[in-house]
Amino acid sequence: DEVKKMLSDLESTTERAEKTRTEGLATLKSELEVHEAVEEEIFYPALKEHPKTKDIALEGYEEHHVVDMVMGELEGVDVSDETWAAKFAVMKENLEHHIEEEEGEMFPQAEQVFDEAELEELGERMQARKEQLQGQRV
Repeated sequence: DEVKKMLSDLESTTERAEKTRTEGLATLKSELEVHEAVEEEIFYPALKEHPKTKDIALEGYEEHHVVDMVMGELEGVDVSDETWAAKFAVMKENLEHHIEEEEGEMFPQAEQVFDEAELEELGERMQARKEQLQGQRV
């Protein structure tokens, strides 16, 4: 929900909102880096171990890669450039698709292949890693 709000807020900016776009993009990137690290280090490897969730985990890695590529390109475009909004819209669409797929497919599949104790343990490890990464940013 937090990422969705950041995306919406940034999408509504204009070329004149240089400071808002620059700071907003930096914050979004920082949040995404933590999110990706937690998933790629803990959640996706666990999903890859199960035949029923292997493909969706592999797709998750690729979706992260695509967002990272577009983010890298976006950082190279001046926020006042007319192409910035179009490139941002593409990244936003990719992120929203990824979020919907996680919530609508990946999480329900994880609930099918892991028992409650395994899910709890995964969640605790992911939360601890998230807090560790966030502590390093400060």
